[in-house]
Amino acid sequence: MVRLNHGDVLSLLPDRNPWGHKGDFGKLLLLCGSRGYTGAAYFAAMGALRAGAGLVFLGVPESIYAIEAVKLNEPVVFPLPDEGGMLSETAVPKILNRLPKMDAVLIGPGLGQSDGTLAVVKAVLENAACPVVADADGINVLRGHRDILRGRSNPTILTPHAGEFTRLGGVIGNDRMAAAMTLAGDLGCVVLLKGHETCIADGKTLYVNPTGNPGMAVGGSGDVLAGIITALLGQGLAPLEAAACGAWLHGAAGDLCAKALGQYGMLPTDMLNTLPRLLK
Repeated sequence: MVRLNHGDVLSLLPDRNPWGHKGDFGKLLLLCGSRGYTGAAYFAAMGALRAGAGLVFLGVPESIYAIEAVKLNEPVVFPLPDEGGMLSETAVPKILNRLPKMDAVLIGPGLGQSDGTLAVVKAVLENAACPVVADADGINVLRGHRDILRGRSNPTILTPHAGEFTRLGGVIGNDRMAAAMTLAGDLGCVVLLKGHETCIADGKTLYVNPTGNPGMAVGGSGDVLAGIITALLGQGLAPLEAAACGAWLHGAAGDLCAKALGQYGMLPTDMLNTLPRLLK
C-alpha cells in the first residue's frame, strides 16, 4: 500500500517542455453532459484544463450545445446527435472519427443512462487506442456488460463511488482496499473507489489517498476529479499513477478550500480555482 504526498505527486508530473506547444500537453476527448446535467460537462472540462491539458475537445448532446458553448471559453465544444437530451447511437461515427487523434478520453459525467449512452460507451471502449476514463453513467451503463471492459487491450480507469462499484459486480464488505484490488484484477482495469481514503488499484499495486474532506461531497466534485485524471493521462502519466495523483490533487484542493471557506460552503468551482496552487 502506498500513500502519496505532495512531493511524490510533483515528482511524477511531467516537466513542461519550454519549447512545447498545446498539442504536446495532451489532446483529450471528453463526452459528457445531458439535458439537466450541463454542469457535469463544465466541471470535467475545466478540471482537465486546470490540470494542464493542452487541448480539450468536449462533445455534448446537441440540445445542450448552446449552453456549454456560452459557459466554456477554453475547451473546443462541439455538438453531437442526441435523443431525449442524451447522446444518440447516431453520434458514434462522429466520435470514432475523432478518436485516433486523442491521447486520452473521458466518457460518462452527466451523460444519463439510455440505449444511446450504452452504444457510445461501447464504441469508445472497443475502438479507443488510448487510455479511457469511465466515470458516472459511463460506468452505470456497463452493468451486465463487464465483458466490454475485460476485452479492452488499452488502459481503462474506472472511478466509481460505492453504488457504481456494486453495479460493476464489486463487493465492498469491511475491506475497501481488498475490494478495489479484487475488482481491478477481475476487470483488468485501474479502479478508483471513491470515499474516505479513496483506494486506487490495478490488481497488483494499491494506493490509498490521504487527502480530502466531507466538504467535497457535493455535486460536480467527481466530475472535476475525472477531468484531472484524464488530463494527467494525456500528459503521459501511467494509468495507475494518473489516477492516484489525480485523487491526491483533487483532495488536496478540497482541503485548501475547506481551510479557507469551511466545509459547508465550498464548491467545485472553488476547487477548480485552487488546483493550480498545488501544481507549481
